[in-house]
Amino acid sequence: MAVSAKQVKALRELTGLGMMDCKAALEEAGGDLDAAVDGLRRKSALKAAKKSGRTAAQGLLGLQVAADGKRAALVEVNIETDFAARNPKFIEFVDRVAATALATGRSAAELAAAFDAERDALVQEIGENIQVRRAEYLASEDGTVGSYLHNDRRKGALVELSAGDGELGRDLAMHVTAHDPTPLVVRAEQLDEATVAKEREIVTARTAAEVAEQEAEKGKSVPPQVVQKRVEGRLRKFFAEVSLLEQAFVKDPQLKVGELLRTKGTQARRFARLEVGEGIAVAEEDFAAEVAAQVGRSAAPAGGAA
Repeated sequence: MAVSAKQVKALRELTGLGMMDCKAALEEAGGDLDAAVDGLRRKSALKAAKKSGRTAAQGLLGLQVAADGKRAALVEVNIETDFAARNPKFIEFVDRVAATALATGRSAAELAAAFDAERDALVQEIGENIQVRRAEYLASEDGTVGSYLHNDRRKGALVELSAGDGELGRDLAMHVTAHDPTPLVVRAEQLDEATVAKEREIVTARTAAEVAEQEAEKGKSVPPQVVQKRVEGRLRKFFAEVSLLEQAFVKDPQLKVGELLRTKGTQARRFARLEVGEGIAVAEEDFAAEVAAQVGRSAAPAGGAA
């Protein structure tokens, strides 16, 4: 059945999909607009399911802050390419997810379920896998929540303070976002046993290698207590490096964060930091090898090698 340009335009306005997709859907539905919409939704879900296995390591963070400064939400939504991450509709989607996170305090899994249908439609329109990956929500009854989102929307953080103004909260959230190394905890005693054990293993192995080299050069052994002292010293250094209160404040390296907070009469209670793609394994592709393989297959004689 032939469909009119007016029908195609109406379906495009409803779905946001391409002209040819809309035309084909209308022809398949016999010109019925509602049936065409349903058919496109079914196909959208199918295409989204096929794309869901593809790695989405690019994307954006979304930040929403309550007017009273006592609540904030930070979400990570991934997509396959940086180019697609700049799509206005993807940006709007990220912001809607963040707004819902602030309003509800939902987890990433709950947000993903709530936005599943909208995500599927956007996957169909943009043509890339999209995933609501992580969400952080902080609320303070008697304090304040500072927030910071980097200009490229790839790094951001939230920090709960027992008291303080918006500028201090933003400065601390910026510090958590930008400091190298990234803080893992507010204070050293909050480090979990697995992290401590792993770092002790690394430090012990490195120290043992250095001691072995030293003994070979000087021809005499290093006492075990000296070795242990080096290990413990390096562990203390690590604890200080990843503890927020012990780090040099990014805006004034002569001042530790803990000292800054004491001068302001406040305490850092907790923080959350997100960076787009953090921890996602991305397979490296050898484009030159892929092209060479294609050329080789094209050049191969019919029926195989002679």
